[in-house]
Amino acid sequence: MKPLAEDGRSATEDRVRAALAARAALVTHRDLSHEAPPQGRGWGVRRVRRVAFAALGVAAAVVAVCLLVLPGDPAPAQAPPAGTPGITEPSTPTDPVDPSGADPRVITKP
Repeated sequence: MKPLAEDGRSATEDRVRAALAARAALVTHRDLSHEAPPQGRGWGVRRVRRVAFAALGVAAAVVAVCLLVLPGDPAPAQAPPAGTPGITEPSTPTDPVDPSGADPRVITKP
């Protein structure tokens, strides 16, 4: 398309502009609606974000107060020192065991 005017506009653009201007001249204040604008959803994304950031801020403030104001345990409790290692003597059995494995209470006749 070749521009017809010196400012670079085409004939189609001129016709569209003229049509829009004519339609805009026909619209009056009586043609506009007197109703309230639509409200949309009650909780928008921005409102949810604001509430979430407010909750995170309150949680961070509570953590800061707990760490800075409340007294903490300065050092963990230490375990008692271990005793010195030693060797204990094995205890002797009360009933001696026969090395053959026979029960000593059983009496056998020869």
